[in-house]
Amino acid sequence: MINNITRGFASDNNSGVHPDILSALSNANAGHTIAYGDDIYTRAAKDTFKTTFGRGIEIFFVYNGTAANVLGLKSSTRSFNSTICAETAHINVDECAAPEKFCGGKLLSIPTADGKLRVADIEKHLHGFGFEHHAQPKVISITQPTELGTLYTLTEISDIVNLARKYDLVVHMDGARIANAAVALNVGLKACTGDLGIDVLSFGGTKNGMMFGEAIVFFNPDLSKDFKYIRKQGMQLNSKMRYISAQFEAYLSNGLWKDNARHANAMAALLKGGIDEIPSIRITQKVETNGVFAIIPGECIQDLQKEFFFYVWNEAVSEVRWMTSFDTQVADIEGFVTLLKEKLA
Repeated sequence: MINNITRGFASDNNSGVHPDILSALSNANAGHTIAYGDDIYTRAAKDTFKTTFGRGIEIFFVYNGTAANVLGLKSSTRSFNSTICAETAHINVDECAAPEKFCGGKLLSIPTADGKLRVADIEKHLHGFGFEHHAQPKVISITQPTELGTLYTLTEISDIVNLARKYDLVVHMDGARIANAAVALNVGLKACTGDLGIDVLSFGGTKNGMMFGEAIVFFNPDLSKDFKYIRKQGMQLNSKMRYISAQFEAYLSNGLWKDNARHANAMAALLKGGIDEIPSIRITQKVETNGVFAIIPGECIQDLQKEFFFYVWNEAVSEVRWMTSFDTQVADIEGFVTLLKEKLA
């Protein structure tokens, strides 16, 4: 029997599955039900989404985050369009050019020190409208929280949405960790998405206690009219959809999303507190959610990784990324900080 209880800081994707999610999967695993989403579990989950985000939304479940992002963009673009994003955006760095392949358009990436887009930087790309030699800007895509663990304020998102409205653009949000953002901002999920004017949200659960499955939430229902065909062509129509839906029902209905995210954020804050006592470590980004980015002496990295695995973010400067999860324990943080002090202090 394999019994691995090691917990590192490489990714919140490396975490296990919350017991309530496993229970929901077990409960859904009874008897037969209609396939492809015409089942009681999917209807219940969609109703819970509408209770959470508003009755006017449309929801589609998919397997993973890349699909949620790419198909969400596909709903809003044609092959001659461009999508504006941060240089660090997951769609630009970690999706193997899937947005370009499946959408056929162009990504316009903007360098940013903290992963956040600013209105002034976006405006530089808002030209060439109606000019047939120029890719037509159509989408502004932001990640909340960013890939660097930083947060957009509600005002910053509103400013980007207002800019998008001025130019008739769509605003897409990569919300793989949106629960962590909502907790950090001390607002509900709707308040930091639909209420601000987001058009399309990639809503993640896998990084916060679910086994698999993400959702695409359309606050602008006009963008979802043909999406059932886009999802099918994109190979993301799950025949046994009840196993995604049941997870989301458990995740949203009893505040599990909030409890898990709050814990993960608190563990990152605890880790930061311990690191602050080590002079040879320099934290490079604000610790606002469940990620800590830091520059450490490069010669110690491999030894540290043997006991608590993590990834190097920028090899050139020995910058690493430490992610905490819903199942990170205080003892994990204390053990890692002790090890850091032994190796680095």
